Order: sequence, then structure tokens, then C-alpha cells
Amino acid sequence: MTQQQPQGNGPQIDADFSQIDLVRTPLSKAYPDKELTERVIGAAFEVHRELGSGFLERVYEVALLREFASRGVSAASQVPLPVLYKGTPVGMYYADILVEKRIILEIKAATSIESAHEAQVLHYLTATGLRLALILNFGTPSVQVKRIVKSK
Repeated sequence: MTQQQPQGNGPQIDADFSQIDLVRTPLSKAYPDKELTERVIGAAFEVHRELGSGFLERVYEVALLREFASRGVSAASQVPLPVLYKGTPVGMYYADILVEKRIILEIKAATSIESAHEAQVLHYLTATGLRLALILNFGTPSVQVKRIVKSK
């Protein structure tokens, strides 16, 4: 299944996630995907610098996809990720953005990052078996970033 992209002038990123093979970072790394995380955060700051705060989350999502494409970072939005129960799929979660098949991005346009946002992302990591997620909040004067790492 090829991910559908937003209509209009959105980025045309073709990503086939029909046979999702997520990249799970080994637990031995204290700071998983440091370089990629820095690239993602840099892109988020660039988007916020250009757009500022006040837009809907979807606007930031599309802008991030465009920025990632310009930086050579593989990313797709609204990616279906299976929720597993004892190794068996029991549902589907749709990631705002999945970067390089290993970092979940949760996009917010709120007054602050709340503990409920953190709990939500932690559930996504548990359900998917991934280790790393970033909450990116564009609703403040400067973009807020919260890094969530799931240990086993």
C-alpha cells in the first residue's frame, strides 16, 4: 500500500509501507539515533522559523515532510503501524510522521507539551516495539521538543 499524500502543493513522497519492517534500535545505545534526532530537530526549527506558531498540526506535518525531503531524510505521514498484543496485530495506529522507519514524530500545536501527550507517545512506542519518539510542539513562540525513549 502506497501512502497517499496531501492534495495540492504538498510534498510528493512515495513511501511503500505495505510490508513495514521497522528499524528497532538496540537497547545498548544510551542515546539512540542521535544524529538523525538532531537532523529532525533542525528541520522542526526551520519549519517553525518560517511559519511561526498558530497553524493547525497538519500544516506543520506537511511542512516538515517538505523540509525532510529537501534534507534527504526519508519520512512519510499518517503511516499505519500495527499495534501488537503478544505478537499478534490487534489494531492500527497512524503515526503523524515516521522518520527513516524508526522515529515516531507526534506533531502538536498546543500551548505546551502535556503529560497526556507523553503518555500517548509512550503507548505508541510500546505498541510498535520502536524505542524513540519525538513530540514536536509548534504552538509556542519557539518549537518545543520532547524526546521519549522506551526501554525494555
